[in-house]
Formats: sequence, structure tokens, C-alpha cells
Amino acid sequence: MHRLVAGAIVCASIVPLVSGCTKRSERNQPTVIPVNAAPVGKETGATVRSAILGAGASGPAGAAITKQMDKQAQELAFELPGGMVQRLGGGIVITLPESMLFAQESNELSTASRDNLRRLATSFEKYPNTRVMIVGHTDAQGGTDRNLDLSQRRAQALTDFLEQVGINRARMTAIGRGDAEPIATNDTDAGRQWNRRIEIAIYADEATRFGTSQ
Repeated sequence: MHRLVAGAIVCASIVPLVSGCTKRSERNQPTVIPVNAAPVGKETGATVRSAILGAGASGPAGAAITKQMDKQAQELAFELPGGMVQRLGGGIVITLPESMLFAQESNELSTASRDNLRRLATSFEKYPNTRVMIVGHTDAQGGTDRNLDLSQRRAQALTDFLEQVGINRARMTAIGRGDAEPIATNDTDAGRQWNRRIEIAIYADEATRFGTSQ
């Protein structure tokens, strides 16, 4: 069952990702969008979805993980207002638009993006019992091979930076999927803008899921 943190407000239409889709309530609290209420054709790419759903847990461990993920998701929605934070199963999906991280066609992190990534790293440090999968995506323009290469280099750039600011490399996986997992149409500028993104899956490590952590 998908869990809703702080009451979802669904984005009614596709809008440029630079404005983000994490909304705030009348009490100025961040809202986490549940995965089944995403404002695009598909909620997430298949890679992050499979990683999270494949890392499920039940019983006391599952209940503890759900509580932690709800809390972390709400914190991330507050810290990353330019991105989209979604709860899925026993994990979290963060979608960061290209414009929040890179210039178009570039895999060099912008100066502004580094502050956001430091806040992300702080969250990873706060919850050390999690694993992180970073997946790069592109639109369908430019050719499949070129897109796959760019998406891999972008995912790697995020992973390298997070390692530089103190996140254990063993916790992270970097994958490029190119144009293979669109979440919107590639026939319009708005749709292509949605597709040029980084998705980050956060899920509990095996020790936590199987109750063997100290």
C-alpha cells in the first residue's frame, strides 16, 4: 500500500520541472506526492521502481522502515523544493530535473546544484541504514548510444560528488538508462523536459530489512 505523507496535492498538468512539483500546505509544510499521483504519464522509471519494490520487508522490520521512510521523505521534500519526492513501497524516489543539476548536454554539475546535493548527503548521513541508487535519464533526441553515455556520465557525476562530501561509495549504485524509461511524451518540449532527469531510489539495506542490524 502506498503511503501518503502530509496529504498529497497532485500537480494538475505537466509544467516545467524548474518549478518543481513538491507543494506546500496552508501550514507551510512540505507535501510528499504518493507514487500513484505523479503528474506525468508514468510515475517513475522502471529501474528505481524495481530496486525499491525488490527491497521490501514485512513484520516489525517493515513497520520500522515505513516509519523511517515517511520521516525522511518529508524532510527531503522540505530540503529539495526544486525536485519531486515520492513514497513508493518501503522506499523513496527523488526526481531531480536536468535544470536543477546540469546544463543541457553536459555532465558537469552546476555550482548551484552542489548545495542541493550537500543537503541530500546530509540526509543520507542521517539515515546510514539505507542504500542509494542514482539513475540518469534523457529525452529521445540525439540518438540512443549518445543518450545512454550522457545518462551514465551524469549518474556517475552525482555519485562522485556525494562520495567527495562523505557518503560511503559502497552504499551507492550509479546507472545510466538513456532514453529507455520516459515518464512523459518525447513529442513536446514539456515532455522532453520531464524526461531529462535524475532519479534517486532510497531503500533500506539488507541488515535493516532482515533484522540483523546492530
